[in-house]
Amino acid sequence: MESVLRFFPLLADTPAVFEEWRRLVAAREVSGKQVHDTRLVAVMLAHGVTHLLTLNPNDFSRFPEITLVHPADVPSVSRQAAVSA
Repeated sequence: MESVLRFFPLLADTPAVFEEWRRLVAAREVSGKQVHDTRLVAVMLAHGVTHLLTLNPNDFSRFPEITLVHPADVPSVSRQAAVSA
């Protein structure tokens, strides 16, 4: 788990995240279960994260502010190289 956390640090849930989420929900008329995806985008925007690796790019297509990356488009890296980095 520690090796994963080195590559993917946790981002704080700050008041800026809430304000960004509220803005996105209103601007994109988001409702239902899509509010959870919107929350993820709000965290990204509040912390300056630009790319999202996802198996479900259609779920995030309403957010042109972020760049979507499908795992199939990521060059493969050996497990050993990723763990030892």
